[in-house]
Amino acid sequence: MTTLNPLDLLDLRAELSEEERLVKDTVARFVDEQAIPLMAEAFDAHRFPAELVPGLVELGLLGASIEGYDCPGLNSICYGLICEELERADSGLRSFVSVQSSLVMWPIRSYGSEEQRRRWLPALARGEVIGCFGLTEPHGGSDPGAMKTHARRDGGDWVLNGSKMWITNGSLAQLALVWAVTDDGVRGFLVETDAKGFSARDIGRKYSLRASVTSELFLDEVRVPDDQVLPGATGLKGPLSCLTQARYGIAWGVNGAALACLSEVLDYAGSRKLFNRPLAATQTVQRRLADMARRITTARLLALRLGRIKDAGQMHPTQVSLAKWNNTRAALDVARDARDLLGAGGITSEYATIRHMLNLESVITYEGTETIHELVVGRELTGEIAF
Repeated sequence: MTTLNPLDLLDLRAELSEEERLVKDTVARFVDEQAIPLMAEAFDAHRFPAELVPGLVELGLLGASIEGYDCPGLNSICYGLICEELERADSGLRSFVSVQSSLVMWPIRSYGSEEQRRRWLPALARGEVIGCFGLTEPHGGSDPGAMKTHARRDGGDWVLNGSKMWITNGSLAQLALVWAVTDDGVRGFLVETDAKGFSARDIGRKYSLRASVTSELFLDEVRVPDDQVLPGATGLKGPLSCLTQARYGIAWGVNGAALACLSEVLDYAGSRKLFNRPLAATQTVQRRLADMARRITTARLLALRLGRIKDAGQMHPTQVSLAKWNNTRAALDVARDARDLLGAGGITSEYATIRHMLNLESVITYEGTETIHELVVGRELTGEIAF
């Protein structure tokens, strides 16, 4: 019998097309050669490794699933594989690409005017413009309907006032997609961050996603021309549909973090000897490693199926909630158990596992907490809203 790949027990690679395998392998080389060597230092220093952005651009990873406008138009599986490989390096790197691609470029492509698409999408794809997505507010959290940021008409402009919280890429961005309440409902505004009255302040003292920029946004009488409002989005359906796109990428990405942890602890268990035998030769450790492999394999199967549904145009938001909930929980459980198996050394950045574990504590919270996704699935099962 052939020996199975311990990181791919069901040979999911065989389910990929030639193009999908090529995308995965190309991004994997970039991650191994350029990203992973930087991540421990970047995490320790609490900095985003901006020197990786040109490589992301060269590979066409910004807006990878968008067709036209200097974007490659890859399918959903390819985008998922990109997220999985990037998060194998660090959740912060995947978050950067996810925000740029799913939360800024996708809504411009889906809800923007043709003029807005031509102006912004090529620049965002080339990394000449960095974007951020302003939805979450300090007192809103999981309830976007409690939004307080508002916009009022003033001649041919809109005037925005309010604040946003926990915004990835906030102080890096030249363009902020800000969602605000208007007399006609929630609208999306393309706010250039050098506009008078706009400011961003980084959130410090983080013990998670330290290699990612997280900011507060403040809008004080910020004027936005009417042609910078997304014409195709009115109401909460607009921003929530953006979150569905981002959650899809997360459902893939977290598997990369889990795979990184399993790979690291497999190496450790095989070489670390206690009581005259390797850790890997004990029943307790083998059972724990097997459970990690079970969780990861199940999560990857779920992500692959979700991607095929998405490419067929049949994906339902509840299916995305199920995948984000299951896969993030699985990845966090794997990371926590792998950290424990690494012993005392596992709490240091000598190993990547502690970094992944801490990052996943954020990932299980953002883009919908675990509880929110449970309730989304519960609503689908019962027809009752329990939020």
